Amino acid sequence: MTRYQTRRDKLRRQLKRQAMDSILVTNFTNVTYLTGFTGDDSYLLITPTDAVMISDSRYTQQLEEECPGLDVVTRTSAVPMMASLAKLAKKTALQNLAVESQSMSLALFDQVDATLAGTSLLRSSGLVEGLREIKDADEVQQIRAAIQLAERTFAVVRASLRPERTEKEVAYEIENQIRLFGGSGCSFPPIVAVGPRAALPHAHPTDHQIKESGFVLIDWGARGHLYISDLTRVLVTGKVPAKLEQIYNVVLAAQEKAISKIKPGALMGDVDKAARSVIAKAGYGKRFGHSLGHGIGLEVHEGPSLAPRQQRPLKAGMVVTVEPGIYLPNWGGVRIEDDILVTRNGHEVLSSVPKQFSDCFTI
Repeated sequence: MTRYQTRRDKLRRQLKRQAMDSILVTNFTNVTYLTGFTGDDSYLLITPTDAVMISDSRYTQQLEEECPGLDVVTRTSAVPMMASLAKLAKKTALQNLAVESQSMSLALFDQVDATLAGTSLLRSSGLVEGLREIKDADEVQQIRAAIQLAERTFAVVRASLRPERTEKEVAYEIENQIRLFGGSGCSFPPIVAVGPRAALPHAHPTDHQIKESGFVLIDWGARGHLYISDLTRVLVTGKVPAKLEQIYNVVLAAQEKAISKIKPGALMGDVDKAARSVIAKAGYGKRFGHSLGHGIGLEVHEGPSLAPRQQRPLKAGMVVTVEPGIYLPNWGGVRIEDDILVTRNGHEVLSSVPKQFSDCFTI
């Protein structure tokens, strides 16, 4: 049995527990997770005994290569997706069908509902996403590979930093290096924020130059084959601005405190609280507004969430970011981010870019 068949069987058990017979998977990332297919414009119908992909002729060879043994209904441009779905539903005699209400648009729901007039549609939420939270050994290995790509890239980019380089140029170089090292691209558009612009947690790279401030925040990640990484570091590029070392060390202490709490059974909100309390005690509580971290895998933001009021326990196999930050308008910001695996007995920090303040100095 392949890992994809195992995942589909787990999903069937989830469906049975919720009194649902079948599910139409329309989220392309979830289709990938359940089949290994990396294309789009394809839906997966899972019944108690079968799994059938509804795709089109553009992907015939790709499906044969990526999903050997999977049943496929191949349509042409003259046959709409809904017509193929109706024919398949009639063949399988669907009584009720779960749909992914968390990601399905209202327009698509209405289309499916009108197409399958004799089938009861049941709204499901997060069934596949819940399975994706727990990574198997192959997924962890792919995340490790994505982290290694990101770390090799950072080493090259850091060594090539020059005062006259712009945020945009550094961001472009990050993507270029990831691809040169064999990755398929960035996990997300890199954040490169010089000085005061680092106060923007999701700053977009601009034409501001490295030399305009004494430090720069870089948030980047690499995508290997399918899985991704997500890291953040601050580099000192000139004269050390007042308060930088003090604020940096508060953020680092907060991150280390939170990481120390990660283990199976630990409540997600308590891990967030561990970091938040360190920052609040230092007087910067109002300057840390976002959640502590999130899951990573096929997407850069997926479950679980390390955030206040999250009372769910961590489980072995989860991979999360831990990324506290302090952001001061008109001065700048500091965020330190690593990728953490929850193990059976505790945790493992998967990323290894040095992060003591003395490690931040560069050009």
